[in-house]
Amino acid sequence: MAEIKTYVGLLEKLSSTKELRYSSRVVRQINVVRKKLTVPVLKEFVESQYPNDSPQKQELLSFLNKAASVVMSDEPAPAATPTEERKEKTSIVPEVDIYLSLLVLLLLLDKKLYHEACTLSTSLVDRLNDLNRPTLFALAAKVYFYYSRSFELTGQLAEIRPKLHALLRTSTLRHDYEGRATVMNLLLRNYLEYNLFEQADKLVSKTPLSESNCSSNQFARYLYYQGRIKSIQLAYSEAYDCLLTSIRKAPQKAALGFRVTVTKLLCIVQLLMGEIPERNVFSQPGLKSHLKPYLQLTQTVRTGDLSAFQTVANNFAELFVKDKNHNLIQRLRTNVIKTGLRKINLSYSKISLKDVCAKLHLDSVEDAEFIVAKAIHDGVIDATVDHENGHLISKGITDVYSTNEPLNDYHKRVTFCLNLHNEAVKAMWFPPNANRINPESEEARRERQKQEQEIADHLSKTDDDDEF
Repeated sequence: MAEIKTYVGLLEKLSSTKELRYSSRVVRQINVVRKKLTVPVLKEFVESQYPNDSPQKQELLSFLNKAASVVMSDEPAPAATPTEERKEKTSIVPEVDIYLSLLVLLLLLDKKLYHEACTLSTSLVDRLNDLNRPTLFALAAKVYFYYSRSFELTGQLAEIRPKLHALLRTSTLRHDYEGRATVMNLLLRNYLEYNLFEQADKLVSKTPLSESNCSSNQFARYLYYQGRIKSIQLAYSEAYDCLLTSIRKAPQKAALGFRVTVTKLLCIVQLLMGEIPERNVFSQPGLKSHLKPYLQLTQTVRTGDLSAFQTVANNFAELFVKDKNHNLIQRLRTNVIKTGLRKINLSYSKISLKDVCAKLHLDSVEDAEFIVAKAIHDGVIDATVDHENGHLISKGITDVYSTNEPLNDYHKRVTFCLNLHNEAVKAMWFPPNANRINPESEEARRERQKQEQEIADHLSKTDDDDEF
């Protein structure tokens, strides 16, 4: 109760002084307060902060009564607090109103009252639409997130899509950059939940998100969604860059679930690009147990064993479907076959297509012949096919340094270093929001002009004295 009372006092200061640092402090501590929330504590604050005739007070008390009815019997009773004589409130500042309503919403989510949470979050969003106050922007972003989360938990995520589009337009017009970034990510999550990748790609192309106008966490989430869209569209290089930047911008000691999700997708994209992830990726603290299936998958792709790949894909099919990576993993079958063909090409100067079919565990010799011909056409292996006798004849092994492969790898590394240097220089030259001018008030402008005029008069008199 003491913590909430402190934050309520900060929000009252925020309403009077318009100092946005107070709202940042309150928002940062919401998750800490959430772990300690109880129904009696929130009832105490709702009773003391709202006027008796306030409709919001009756609404919040009704939700708290429903939450009290589902409290487990083994939950410890809250410690008794001394009652203080309080004066009846005649009004409540909007910042405190939104904050206390948000705490009640979090309590409903924790008690798994999802339908009540949907009702309260919808009411909160409607109230925020009527309040165009910059002091509410930080709290509004939190409300938007839990508004979408409550509908997601009830399986009604598609119903709020038009509302999210309206919120995106409103936050853009009000220059609410944090709210815009939050709603943008919620829309992308909404589209990807229903596999609407084309609509999500159009949204990203029409309304791109700038790193300078949002927090690092929101931008990392935006890059993850963009990387997933690019991976589905076969743009693996762009997807790899987005996912790598996303995992670098994410918190390194928190957000474990987010880092696990991004790392899983990053490993699959690397495999689809023909690269093998490093072993230390799968042994990171906290991620090791979650990445075991993907480590086995990587090992099968590296060895080119198609039967082992199918075994791993079947054993962990439910996990891959849950991670929404099953379709991408099915594309890895071609990479496994290519790896196996490369090994056969290096090991044998001449081998029958029947043996190739047996080694790669293909369905028939005809399939093996077609696959080998396609690999030769694509430049995967350097060999020829003797169709009459049914043999694969490998050509001589060429020196890798006589090809363009070392040049391409070196060019890729140099390009990465140059891009990193250019971004660092650009960040130092053009700090965030440098193009936005902070307009001064009319009174401050008059005071500044008055001081400049006094200085000019003083200098002119000094010049006249010197002349005489």
